[in-house]
Amino acid sequence: MRFTETFIPTLREAPQDAELISHKLMLRAGLMRKMASGIYSFLPLGLRSLEKVKNIIREEMDKAGGLELLFPTVLPKEIWVETGRWDIYGNEMFKLKDRKGREFCLGPTHEEAVVDLARGELRSYKELPKTFYQIQTKYRDEIRPRFGLMRAREFLMKDAYSFDADEEGLERTYTKIFNAYKRIFKRCGLTTIPIEADSGAIGGKVSHEFVVISEKAGESDFVYCPKCGYAANIEAAKSADIDEETTEEMLPLKKVSTPDAKTIKEVSGFLNLPESKLVKSLLYKIDGEFVLALVRGDDELNEVKLKNLFNGKFISPAGEEEVRKLIGASVGSIGPIGVKVKVVADKRVAKMKNFVTGANEDGYHFVNVNVNRDFTPDIIADIRNVKGGDRCPKCGAPLELHKGIEVGQTFKLGTVYSKKMNAKFLDKDGKEKYFIMGCYGIGVGRTLAAVIEEHNDKYGIKWPISVAPYEIEVIPLNTADESISNAANSIYEKLKIEKIEVLIDDRSDVGAGVKFNDADLIGIPFQVVIGRTFKKEGKVEIKDRYTEEKFIIEFDKTVDFLKKKIKEKYDALNE
Repeated sequence: MRFTETFIPTLREAPQDAELISHKLMLRAGLMRKMASGIYSFLPLGLRSLEKVKNIIREEMDKAGGLELLFPTVLPKEIWVETGRWDIYGNEMFKLKDRKGREFCLGPTHEEAVVDLARGELRSYKELPKTFYQIQTKYRDEIRPRFGLMRAREFLMKDAYSFDADEEGLERTYTKIFNAYKRIFKRCGLTTIPIEADSGAIGGKVSHEFVVISEKAGESDFVYCPKCGYAANIEAAKSADIDEETTEEMLPLKKVSTPDAKTIKEVSGFLNLPESKLVKSLLYKIDGEFVLALVRGDDELNEVKLKNLFNGKFISPAGEEEVRKLIGASVGSIGPIGVKVKVVADKRVAKMKNFVTGANEDGYHFVNVNVNRDFTPDIIADIRNVKGGDRCPKCGAPLELHKGIEVGQTFKLGTVYSKKMNAKFLDKDGKEKYFIMGCYGIGVGRTLAAVIEEHNDKYGIKWPISVAPYEIEVIPLNTADESISNAANSIYEKLKIEKIEVLIDDRSDVGAGVKFNDADLIGIPFQVVIGRTFKKEGKVEIKDRYTEEKFIIEFDKTVDFLKKKIKEKYDALNE
């Protein structure tokens, strides 16, 4: 492709609302443009790379036994009501009505659609297993779209759904697709870590996220054990129970005045006690029922763990008025003693002695509070966020806390959807059974953005060759010079004959500096520079954009040299 015949609107500066490196570079390199908040158009270069990611996904999903299909984007309300998710998704779902008043949504995911297909078409165990997948646009009305493709309202996803006759079959299918995901991300040039995860609105009991470590761009907090490899996102992470019950004597309960001290930090400073000797009392509503959650003062409550403890669908902190009406004090002064709501204490709280809580009276706290003497929790469970330095639940080594970009997630759904939608098949004994399901997603655009987050420098993108928009860029430095122009066009035509994807910067109205800057910004893996060295010695300069290595090659050996280098890069990604 000739630069003058395509459309690559590069920018010297990124728009002010672009925060992440990937967002900035995708705009500056002319890969995409913003249409509205969280909604983007892909331009020719960006679309070429996006298609390459899709092709890698297709190849690996097909190898794993996947069958590609395509569901509608507009889905009827009725199938979502069957699973209860019409209400669970709430305002995050784009909803609409047709001219007759019938309600629909723009699909945020397609579990309901695929189960509706299966219950109507798959009758016997002989037709199982089946794995269907699609690559399609999804819609979620994010409260705060940000970071370009990382948190968009319209985005491209590969979603897959498996149907098996039993748990053993699901395990085999899950393992196949899990391994396919590892190959997909490696071929895209990404370094991913599979981590244990919470299933969220999708459901099921077992889930894994594939994350790329990125302390700047990551929105997913997770812990990782460098010794044994245990990894889990913060919503699902566990740590070893190493806190020993203190042997200190119980002291008499006292109520003390704590004027203007409401936060853990303020109360800790006022009483001259470490935050680890205080207990946070947090009132929550789970599906409309109030629960008082207790965690140590230096810990943070994990809302997902708390919600899952009650198999809840909705969780939210109680409002100030609700707290005062139920407990009789403001948020900073509440505690578990004498309350008439269910109390859930974190495991670490249960082992504490002589700690501090709110006294359920504004401006007062209790000191020397003790479990089972002063109050008895209804439930003791792990409801805290694991922190860096906590001990690994598998080997006991210190855990590291990282931020990551989630690029894919897999779920063992079991019968969550097949039961709700009454989707059954006949087993080998002629008995009706519910399908055993799995579900597997990859954010296609997010994967592309993650590649750029991992592969860039101060000059621009450094594409892995597998997803680069072109493999080679030919750069004639002076197109007015007939010998340079002829040599550049000769190499360009030879590379096309070899089926190598090549872009030639044939612009005559810009200088060498602009061409070099654009080439580094766009990040095509190899740059073939034809200029002064060719004029003097009949040689071309080849630059590996990724390593910044430069090679001076005889003109007539250029194509063979490039073929060899391209093969080496593909081989490294496919190992």
